[in-house]
Amino acid sequence: MFRAKLSVLPAWLALGAAAWLLAGCSTTEVDKTANMSPNQIYSEAQDSAKDGAFDKAVPLYEKLEGRAAGTPLAQQAELDKAYAQYKGNEKVAAIATIDRFIKLHPASPALDYALYLKGVINFNDDLGMFSFMTRQDLSERDQKAAKESFEAFKDLVTRFPDSRYTPDARARMNYIVNSLAQYEVHVARYYYSRGAYVAAINRSQQALADYRQVPALEEALYIMVMSYDKLGMDDLRDDTKRVLTANYPQSEYLTRGFRGKDDPWWKVW
Repeated sequence: MFRAKLSVLPAWLALGAAAWLLAGCSTTEVDKTANMSPNQIYSEAQDSAKDGAFDKAVPLYEKLEGRAAGTPLAQQAELDKAYAQYKGNEKVAAIATIDRFIKLHPASPALDYALYLKGVINFNDDLGMFSFMTRQDLSERDQKAAKESFEAFKDLVTRFPDSRYTPDARARMNYIVNSLAQYEVHVARYYYSRGAYVAAINRSQQALADYRQVPALEEALYIMVMSYDKLGMDDLRDDTKRVLTANYPQSEYLTRGFRGKDDPWWKVW
């Protein structure tokens, strides 16, 4: 009879395998904050953030949220985490953190700052405004970030008119309104330059309907005058021209037309 022989690993191979298993076990991550107090964790997170190491600060703030749950320190950690995520270019995560804070802590004394930070994050998210310089199809650009920024600032100034953040929020709101109006007018000019005169008129009318007392409206009226002229709609052209002259008696558009090609579209003043 034949009997199967059990294979035996050489001693050196068995030792190597054991060493490999031990090495694998040694890679288990050790929680360095295990013996740290909440205040120590917060201090460490703050130091990392000050050094620009936001990728290290965020996990520490998250540890603190769990370790000090239900305390003002945990709320502060949540706000600081949102700011660290924002500075670390994790803007989607930062907005999610802020939204969660607003939902869970509607009576927080730091709610005004949370709204302000949400506005700032979206405000600095390029706003979709300066990307025009890439020569992309401007009619396809989305202004969602700018509008969400405006809504956050509006919520802030409405609910907290005396907040320390309100004056800056108001200034940013004015800038956003001007920029959004200019966006609409720039798209209208884009259509006009390509012979889409009806679309140019519609976009200009949209700007006039949605915004008041912003510099871009002067050009919106001029685009309408020129578009009606191209379409041979003389009565509407003349009516619009009278409105333009009445509101902007010194309008340079009527004497020199559109700005030169070298002038950036956002050079409003």
